[in-house]
Amino acid sequence: MDFDVIQFGYHLINRQAADQILKCNEFTAKYGLTLTPKQAMNLVETRCRSLKDNGRIEFGPGIIDKIIKEFCDSPFINQDNYEETLEELIRIFYYYKNETLDKLSDDELIKYMKKAFDGPCQGSLELLSDTELDRLARNVRYGFPLDYVAETEEIEETEEADNGDEHVRD
Repeated sequence: MDFDVIQFGYHLINRQAADQILKCNEFTAKYGLTLTPKQAMNLVETRCRSLKDNGRIEFGPGIIDKIIKEFCDSPFINQDNYEETLEELIRIFYYYKNETLDKLSDDELIKYMKKAFDGPCQGSLELLSDTELDRLARNVRYGFPLDYVAETEEIEETEEADNGDEHVRD
């Protein structure tokens, strides 16, 4: 097969993915969020790099539009951080898809990510990745319930909260 034909096919698939992302603008505009064609293509490129970095392949439309539709109503996402947040969510998704040993469906993982992002992480992508999803992956690997918190973590969280309260009182 000719290299130019392969490149054309690759470009066509990426263009179709970007077009699918742009169709999400109809849904997300009511939240004040839209993407430009260049931003949509950047997200497709982020997906391609993330798939490669995590040794994954993907058939079909992928998960970008699912992430967009799930996260667009988050109070922690605005037009200024929209593209950057989506890029990081895509990277996080594929990493934790591996870390959870593919035991969660795409939809389950995305919903968990959104709940944690809007809840305990308060919009912090770092907390989402390094704390909540790390805990989720550990729970999945060891067969614990998804929301299980080890006693030592509960004690540490309680101590941190207590220490924070003491500083406020001083």
